[in-house]
Amino acid sequence: MVSIKKKQIGKQTYYYLEHTIRHKGKIQKRGKYLGKKLPKNIEDMKKELLSEIYAEKWFPSFDRIKRNYSEERRLMPKTARKKEIQIFSITFTYDTNRIEGSKLTLRETADLLEKGVTPKAKPLDDIKEAEAHKKVFYDVLDYKKDLSLQIILYWHKELFESTKTDIAGKIRQHQVAIAGSKFLPPFPAEIYPMLRDFFRWYDKNKNKLHPVELAALVHLRFVTIHPFTDGNGRISRLMMNFVLHKHKFPLLNIHYDSRASYYNALERAQTKEQDNIFVQWFFKRYVKEHKRYLN
Repeated sequence: MVSIKKKQIGKQTYYYLEHTIRHKGKIQKRGKYLGKKLPKNIEDMKKELLSEIYAEKWFPSFDRIKRNYSEERRLMPKTARKKEIQIFSITFTYDTNRIEGSKLTLRETADLLEKGVTPKAKPLDDIKEAEAHKKVFYDVLDYKKDLSLQIILYWHKELFESTKTDIAGKIRQHQVAIAGSKFLPPFPAEIYPMLRDFFRWYDKNKNKLHPVELAALVHLRFVTIHPFTDGNGRISRLMMNFVLHKHKFPLLNIHYDSRASYYNALERAQTKEQDNIFVQWFFKRYVKEHKRYLN
């Protein structure tokens, strides 16, 4: 968290920005001098300080991950690359749906999506949504244009048209709550203005921000708008991977076993209105997931 600090020297007050980070096991403080008066663009200066810290601490690791990942894929036969994506699609489908309450196990998900074996005594909707998610995942990877409300509505419709036809591909017009969360999603009247702002922000920043930071913020900002009755998390995680894939970075699977820290980071970022809380969680998760490319 970036905080404003002041230092009194005699009768004069001096203002600073300060941010505490953990780097190589040690606590470090980074700061920026603001002057004798607080500037009007203080929020922009906070973002600039965070960007400088991210660029120093995280971005070199992300770029190294990308280089080694790209080199590995270059040396892989086409069939091996295809198999790698197939395996990811299964684990990603299992985890993203399991986070949202699916009863399918990883083995059942694999048998269903690889062999067409339908699990017994499991909810039919869970089965249909797993099949739909795998299809949409491949649609996301194949999509050559950029993010828009139109394509997101289409992906949402594809996810739920066989299980929740009344909400599939439709922006909600009623208030919702998130079970177990202190965060209250926006009111229905706020959704379309927030979506317009989201896509303006995306178009402005898609070529400025580091792709991993962009993916994290796309996920956080879209899921915070919470435009759908159901499926906001799944769509946000698909959008996250769209950004990573578009910029040729390895994809990210947020595991079901990590859901507690994931939900905590989201909720804290949303309630405190501090994007960096979730972004830092995302960065750590991304490095942990792809640490083999750093060795």
